[in-house]
Amino acid sequence: MSEINAEEQAGQDAPEPGVGSGDVDPDEAAESSVMTVEDLITTLETVTAERDQYLDALQRLQAEFENFRRRSAADSEQRVAAGIARLAEHLLPVLDGCDAAVSQGLDQVAPIHSSLTVTLEKEGLERISAIGQPFDPTEHEAVLHEAGDGAEQVVIEELRSGYRWKGRVLRAAMVKVRS
Repeated sequence: MSEINAEEQAGQDAPEPGVGSGDVDPDEAAESSVMTVEDLITTLETVTAERDQYLDALQRLQAEFENFRRRSAADSEQRVAAGIARLAEHLLPVLDGCDAAVSQGLDQVAPIHSSLTVTLEKEGLERISAIGQPFDPTEHEAVLHEAGDGAEQVVIEELRSGYRWKGRVLRAAMVKVRS
């Protein structure tokens, strides 16, 4: 058994042919490891084309992300504005109640009415002026009609106030019209 082990050990210690034995021709090794100029140019062109493709893809992705970010910001602002407009619309009956209380002489409500009106006006609420104005169906809701001289329809009485929120009609004014 010791003879077999000795032979195996001797086989392991022996260098492999061509590896470190000096049997390889140096010119042959140099030719296999050196690329030609044409090969280098081809490789460079390939790498440059890949780089350009990656750069183009990156620029497109950046543009898409920027567009997405802008759309998301605009959508978010729109949702916030719509929510505030709904809140203002829900507060209109409170304003109507305050208007009615003040017109009945309940002066205790006047500070609340004033504070609510000022706060909503700062945020974009404006009252639609109706009396004496030509009838505009986008801003006025005619519920009563009075015969006149047949000229232009004019609002002669406001039954319920109308409001705009940042330029958009939130609630049309309920009016009496003379034509």
